[in-house]
Amino acid sequence: MARIVSFVVFLSVAILVLGGMHAYLWTRLVRDTALPDPWRRVATLALVAAALTIPAAMILSRFSGTPFARALPWIAFVWLGVAFLLFAALVAIDLVRLAATWAEQVRDWLTHAEDPPADPERRRFVARAVAGGALAVVATASGAGVRRAAGPAEITEVPVRLPHLPRTLDGLTVVQITDLHVGPTIRQREVDRVVEQANALKPDIVAITGDLVDGTVRELGPIVEGLGRLRSRYGVHFVTGNHEYYSGVNSWTAYLAGMGIRVLRNERVTLGDAGGSIDLAGVDDWQATRFGDGHGYDLAKALEGRAPERPLVLLAHQPRGVEEAIRAGVGLQLSGHTHGGQIFPFQLLVRAAFRYVKGLYPVDGTDAHVYVSRGTGYWGPPMRIGVPPEIAKITLVSG
Repeated sequence: MARIVSFVVFLSVAILVLGGMHAYLWTRLVRDTALPDPWRRVATLALVAAALTIPAAMILSRFSGTPFARALPWIAFVWLGVAFLLFAALVAIDLVRLAATWAEQVRDWLTHAEDPPADPERRRFVARAVAGGALAVVATASGAGVRRAAGPAEITEVPVRLPHLPRTLDGLTVVQITDLHVGPTIRQREVDRVVEQANALKPDIVAITGDLVDGTVRELGPIVEGLGRLRSRYGVHFVTGNHEYYSGVNSWTAYLAGMGIRVLRNERVTLGDAGGSIDLAGVDDWQATRFGDGHGYDLAKALEGRAPERPLVLLAHQPRGVEEAIRAGVGLQLSGHTHGGQIFPFQLLVRAAFRYVKGLYPVDGTDAHVYVSRGTGYWGPPMRIGVPPEIAKITLVSG
């Protein structure tokens, strides 16, 4: 029930936001450019149809397995990315024009100049030039963004000094996969490619830090089974992200466990041998408590009874609670969730919401770190602009 309520609330908010965004696009691209009929009607109908494809894709992709339902998400989510970029570009232009207008008004007031007469032809010419320029720039950026998102993930090599790491484990590697978002537009091909890339790195540990799926086990189980081919010295470990809770978390954790993937739900495991070992802990997603059924971020439970002299790596989907984790003895936290912003200028909003957005950060006043992956897949628009997808290879260093 919680999953259905969350989906309905999300869909309602999304429709309101999308309606407002498309109304603004209609104003700037159709009304202000004074398109003649029939082009005005065609453009209006096209915008309305494009807006409706997005909620339609969200619904049909979950409840229908027809070829049309599988193709519609690509059309809808590409348009979502294009619409967002157009919206951002036009808002930026409008802000510049507004600032210029204010500057002119101040100048005229200071010089006692009279306002020039209105020129409808000039206004229409400027509106069409702005719309055409924005469309050209956004089309180019969108094409590049789709190609980048659909291509292989970058391999990011990240050496990290881990406090208390035994010299016998110097060079231990953790391959992090996160935010793959298997779902309407990320399918078998992408999963197979990620497995191939990860295995080629010959990791000691594979860590999947949440938001693996956007859909149910019934829909996506056969695709996710490909992750059973991941190979590492000490196994594959998984923690939940917020999207698992929209997709049937209990079914997914059971399914992954059945594939041989160790699901860490506020618990830890000791990896290594008599010559040296580390603790690998994992916590439920930061927002999991509101879904009930025993789920919720519980760092104390995950670390209960551990030996403080043993080095500790924490898997936590969201880069939150970092300072608390460090105080509890964590030497390295691996997170995702932010996608690094995924699409410029959305990065600006992400940076306002999160202190740690992408990359490796030392935690102030300590010798511990947090690493935030840019994400291996994408969510929503199949685009990445300025933020390539990644698989991180973290090499732990002693001393």
